[in-house]
Amino acid sequence: MIDIFHASATILMLTVFLCLYRVLAGPGVGNRLIAVNTIGTKTVVLLVLIGFIYERPLFLDISIVYAMINFIATLAIAKYLGRGHIC
Repeated sequence: MIDIFHASATILMLTVFLCLYRVLAGPGVGNRLIAVNTIGTKTVVLLVLIGFIYERPLFLDISIVYAMINFIATLAIAKYLGRGHIC
């Protein structure tokens, strides 16, 4: 069972690197913002997987806080971009 979670974590890390490529070579600021938000979401899932694999419930609390920070930061950047400062 633990091997499945290790494989899931490895696949998630590979997809994070694919999203990182989109952040660096994205065609627009909106695509880059979505890629950064996706990386944040995948990080939350990885934190939950790590907490489950090592039986540390503290990682669940950390992942909830990280998800809130990721959501608020994405909203702030989207609002900034919506005013036409960068686009």
